[in-house]
Formats: sequence, C-alpha cells, structure tokens
Amino acid sequence: MLNQIPKNTVPQITPSSLTLRDKIIVYGGVFLVCAIGWAYMAYMAWAMENMHLVDMWMPPQGGTRSWELIDFWMLFVMWTVMMIAMMTPSVIPMVMMYTTIKKSKQKKGQPYSPTFIFLSGYLVAWALFSIVASAIQYPLHESGLLNPMMNSRSYLLSGSILVIAGLYQWTPMKDACLTECRSPLSFLMTSWKEGHFGAFKLGVHHGLYCIGCCWALMAVLFSVGVMNMLWVLLITVFVVLEKINPIPQLYMRALTGLLLIVWGGYWLSLYPW
Repeated sequence: MLNQIPKNTVPQITPSSLTLRDKIIVYGGVFLVCAIGWAYMAYMAWAMENMHLVDMWMPPQGGTRSWELIDFWMLFVMWTVMMIAMMTPSVIPMVMMYTTIKKSKQKKGQPYSPTFIFLSGYLVAWALFSIVASAIQYPLHESGLLNPMMNSRSYLLSGSILVIAGLYQWTPMKDACLTECRSPLSFLMTSWKEGHFGAFKLGVHHGLYCIGCCWALMAVLFSVGVMNMLWVLLITVFVVLEKINPIPQLYMRALTGLLLIVWGGYWLSLYPW
C-alpha cells in the first residue's frame, strides 16, 4: 500500500524522477485527449455559425418540436467532450505523480496499474457531471431562457449564476476540494487503492474532488454561452492556474469571487424587476 511508504522516502517521489520517455508518453497521451476534445468543440462552434453549409444538430426550442432521445444524447456528448477538453490539462500534475508512483512500484516488482486506467476514472467522473449539466440545460431551452445557439436570454439567469459562482469561491467546500486538487502527493498517499479497479476508483475519487472545485465555474457557461469558445478557453486557463499557480489559493479565490459577484450584480441590475 502506498500509505505504508516510510516518510523519509516521500521526498523521492517526484515527477522529476521519470525518464524522458515516460514524460513523453504521459504528456503525449494527455495532449491527444485534449486535442480530440478541442477539435470536436471547434468544429461544433464553426458548424453553429455556418449551418447553411453543414447539417448541424441544434437543441429543440420550446414549442418548435419535442425533445427526443437523440437530443439528450447529443447534449450529453457535447458536455462530456467539452469537460474532457477543459479539465484534462488541469489533471496533468496528478497524472504525473500517479505515473511516478506506478514506475516506483514497477521497479520494485510490485503490482501496478497503468496510468490510463486512473485517467479514465477521472474522465468518467466528468461524464457523470455532464449528465447533470445536460439535465439542467434541457428545461432552460424548454422555458426559452437559452436560445438555440445555447446563449442566455435572461439577465436574471445570467446574473444569478455569476453571483452563485462568485459566492461559491468563498466557501469551505471550494477550499477543501481545491486543496486536494493542488496536492497530488497528499491525495494519492491518503486515497490510494490497489488493483486496476482500485486505480479506476481512485481516478473517479479525484474527479469528484475536481467537480466539487470547479462545478460553479462550469455553470458560468450558462451565463456567457455554453459553446462560447472564448469563454471555454478562458475558464480552462483559469482552472489550470487555480490548481498549479504558486499564489496562495485564498487570495485567488477571494479576487475571482468578488469579480464574479460584481459582474453578476451588474447583470441583475439590468433585469426589469
């Protein structure tokens, strides 16, 4: 078990001990996953702007036609691919640490599980989140709060989401989940599970912490446009910085929370109460 490693050996467990080949494999695999996701999203964004050229799926608007199973499926696929593309870059430090521990166990002749099983568990957690996001988006279309381009039509909706996201930045739950995400070795030392299924569950476990950390930021997309590629990119960059930057997370959370609340308050002020 990993948590039985003597404390005086913990400093040796660092990604810098990986060979160049190991790093290329890990970074290459993560890059491939991200590239596929971003390519799919870029195509969707382009197709939505050029529907006269391609036959593009669009979510049904309230009253135009009934929702069918294919509509829910397409919505789920869109959210899943988007979450994979957005969240995979931020998991690189955790994946590198897992790979380092796996290589250490491999050298000692101990049982180990491939890194892709751990990463698969992490991505499955975000696929589960995508089911929830899709279930939320459906009534927003039915009520006319989102247009077919998946942009908000309501200052009340947009402002409320931004204020909630800002307030969440200040909560103990956000603090606890972000701490786990920023401490790969600590997380793996306390949560390690043996075996292939154990590695998968470990990935899901970390993914749930990541969801707890970032769900409110993902909800911001309902305010700025679900397929607004600029904001998808900006949120992705922010999530990465939030997890790996050396600035104390308290300052970063306080500032971003304040900015979101002020922004949301401005949009709420535009709503004709």
